[in-house]
Amino acid sequence: MHSSARFLIEFGAIILALGLLGRFAARFQFSPIPLYLLAGLAFGEGGLLPLGTSEEFVAIGAEIGVILLLLMLGLEYSASDLVSNLKTQYTAGLVDAALNALPGAAMALLLGWGPVAAVVLAGVTWISSSGVIAKVLGDLGRLGNRETPVILSVLVLEDLSMAVYLPIITALLAGTGLAAGSLTLAVALGAAALVLLVAVRYGRHISRFVSSDDPEKLLLVVLGLTLLVAGLAQQLQVSAAVGAFLVGIALSGEAAEGAHNLLSPLRDLFAAVFFVFFGLHTDPASIPPVLLPALALAVVTAGTKIATGYWAARRAGISAKGRWRAGGTLVARGEFSIVIAGLAVTAGIEPSLGPLATAYVLILVIVGPLTARYTEPLATRLTGRRDKAGPHTGENPETTAEEPYEVA
Repeated sequence: MHSSARFLIEFGAIILALGLLGRFAARFQFSPIPLYLLAGLAFGEGGLLPLGTSEEFVAIGAEIGVILLLLMLGLEYSASDLVSNLKTQYTAGLVDAALNALPGAAMALLLGWGPVAAVVLAGVTWISSSGVIAKVLGDLGRLGNRETPVILSVLVLEDLSMAVYLPIITALLAGTGLAAGSLTLAVALGAAALVLLVAVRYGRHISRFVSSDDPEKLLLVVLGLTLLVAGLAQQLQVSAAVGAFLVGIALSGEAAEGAHNLLSPLRDLFAAVFFVFFGLHTDPASIPPVLLPALALAVVTAGTKIATGYWAARRAGISAKGRWRAGGTLVARGEFSIVIAGLAVTAGIEPSLGPLATAYVLILVIVGPLTARYTEPLATRLTGRRDKAGPHTGENPETTAEEPYEVA
């Protein structure tokens, strides 16, 4: 069969399958992300029907999917909102790092993998999946909730922390000297600061430049600018996701609203491709040997993420229900965790680290959308029963009542 014909058949089958799975998920009112991941397992290495000619295109589409997810999330907030949240939530970033990185490091040391592998696995368990969480917030209609800026602040702090962490881990894995590692780190931090400065100070000018009454021109300019900035950010050892997010917050007014309407269908398409791609590179046969430690690590770090989100939202004055929603939403791990583990696997640090990280992420990327949806109602039911059984805890009811404009 001609290669182009095979590509069209393979990719068309993937998109059709995703559409049918999305319909199925919508009928039963849950996020389609776990189904997309399982579809990736079926089409991937060791699956029922491995792909051939379309895999490279799917890989590129997956990267675009993450970029669009973060761009759309950034369009929901202004630069002033971002700066304000970062100033008030930086302690939440420190708590997040302590609670979620330490379990990964401890597991690596218990398994006898050594200090370098411990630093790698700490990063795998620390970073939540911005792509998955952005998709879940949209699916559940929570972008306008009061706890969402808190969630966003934690995610942004994690992504910006990667500008520091990735050069460090790369230097450790490569065994480079202190001078080379410090130079890479300085370049990464400088690039991140420059992009943030441009977004905050010149956002109004960027919006004026981008804005157009012609939908076609607006779409092309916004998409091109986002991909360009994301690529430059990644070239400078800063996350492409951070670059895309900052483009989103730099746009405001009619430009942001028009871009949101035009890019929503593209985001949904490429985000679905991203989740399929994640499953494509997971060999089901490599999961059983590391399933128990991965499951134990997933249980512990799901709890620490919920605690992180709850604490951060409580500190921001969010109601009890919003705190539980914030915690449950942060559970999912994904793209960054796989990137970090991939660096270690390429360097040959520990053969079992890759399968364990894959199993761990696969568990939490499936469980994450479920905890985002069900943590709050389950916690409300349990705490309600406790309150009925015993005396009141003394919590101020004004701080636990639902804010009138929370929508989920």
